[in-house]
Amino acid sequence: MAELLQQLILDTLDAQLTLPDTRALKIPGQSSPASSHDAQITILGALNSLLSREMITYETHEVSSHVLTPEGVQIVREGSHEARVWAALPERGSAPLGVQDLKRAVGDEAAKVGQGRAFKSGWIAKEGNGFVKAVPNITDTTQIELREVESSGTLAAGEKALSELRKRKLIIQRKGQWFTVNKGSNFSTSIAKPETDLTVDMLTSGSWKKSTFKKYNFDADGIPTSGGALHPILKVRDEIRNIFLEMGFEEMPTGTFVESAFWCFDALFVPQLHPARELQDTFYLSDPSTSLCPPSGYYERVSRVHEHGGYGSIGYRTPWSHEESEKLLLRTHTTASSAAMLYKLAAKCRGQDIDGDISAKSRAADPSDDGFRPAKLFSIDRVFRNETMDATHLAEFHQVEGVVADRNLTLADLIGFMRTFFRKMGMKNLRFKPAYNPYTEPSLEIFAWHPLLEKWVEIGNSGMFRPEMLAPMGFPPDVRVHGWGIGLERPTMIRYGVNNIRTLVGHKTSIENVENSPAVMF
Repeated sequence: MAELLQQLILDTLDAQLTLPDTRALKIPGQSSPASSHDAQITILGALNSLLSREMITYETHEVSSHVLTPEGVQIVREGSHEARVWAALPERGSAPLGVQDLKRAVGDEAAKVGQGRAFKSGWIAKEGNGFVKAVPNITDTTQIELREVESSGTLAAGEKALSELRKRKLIIQRKGQWFTVNKGSNFSTSIAKPETDLTVDMLTSGSWKKSTFKKYNFDADGIPTSGGALHPILKVRDEIRNIFLEMGFEEMPTGTFVESAFWCFDALFVPQLHPARELQDTFYLSDPSTSLCPPSGYYERVSRVHEHGGYGSIGYRTPWSHEESEKLLLRTHTTASSAAMLYKLAAKCRGQDIDGDISAKSRAADPSDDGFRPAKLFSIDRVFRNETMDATHLAEFHQVEGVVADRNLTLADLIGFMRTFFRKMGMKNLRFKPAYNPYTEPSLEIFAWHPLLEKWVEIGNSGMFRPEMLAPMGFPPDVRVHGWGIGLERPTMIRYGVNNIRTLVGHKTSIENVENSPAVMF
């Protein structure tokens, strides 16, 4: 149909030299007049196609018209509500028609609206408990006006009458357009599209000599190239990472997504019967299902302190399971990597070699030097938990963790350090609440006042690592280690105003939102 319409426009121009009003066209295949809104959209598409080939030029004229609403269409067909009410009533002097009978005769809506308008026009009167006709004849002006609007889109009576019909929601105003068309520089009655590419077949057959080619615009801008963009999580991650580096921390290697239950739980003094180790909380591997053995000396000390106690602890007093310890799993926290790094740090101390045998003696140049060196370590990486996914939880997320090891550290050092760290993140108003963790004692939950949410929100967990965890590694007795951890997704959601984590990461993520997300500073 588009080609037929284009041909009609060209033939009309060829015969008349100009087309003053496209509303006079008879669109092929359509019964609606060319003045209708949909018809003008169809005509505009045909004009733009011809304009792009410089076959025509056209001018646009704005026009305002009115169309009937469904209620208006009903009135044109059946009469106005007031006229229908008048027609249903008996003549004066006859038995009046009651309200309920009137509703049954014309319908609830027509009776409700028409009764008032009929009274106002003086068409009906009340007698007794009912109504009768007050005049023998009426003129249904509303129906007559709507028929005029339906045929012409306007009213000869003027804007006041149109405004009244709009107020009654019987018509709506619709803006439209029509066009004046003239010949263009490449005018032709043929609508054959010019070629856009020179092909091998054209060169072989020689058809290119008779072909018409579309004019190329070498000054047109090319398609903008889309560069890469950092995801909001990566922006917040980079900000937190820079804070750690600024404070003298060293980043831990955390690429080991698959860990053994020994490093993820046992080395951290998490009991083997802890609920976090059950299938509903942890993803276990089926193939391979077991890990290599950790250093034998260290493994024996860890199993002994779990089962029988030691280093001032009575342990858990439950049988040790080697099968439980060697299970492979997707790590539930990056503290598993922290435990491995602390073990390597302790291995440098005097009296411990790399396989974890404390009985082996190193030959230190200075007998008073036990080989320990303070360390500040951090990591930001993925962890996995068998969570039920909802607006704030996923089975895979990021954990931010910091660890400080030094002699004679106290809880006051931990609180002071966290205040400094979070102040650099823009969180100055902090609160600390006692908590329980299997591998830290004392333990603290960290809360901050969030000005956007206007409430206290939990932002992390912290504590001093227990002697039952550190002593089997071989640290000197005066060495203390404190650590803390926060999530990465939740601060990012708050910072960027995201209320559903599934729109921040995953297949529902908007690439456009990622590209337009500002580089937010805490």
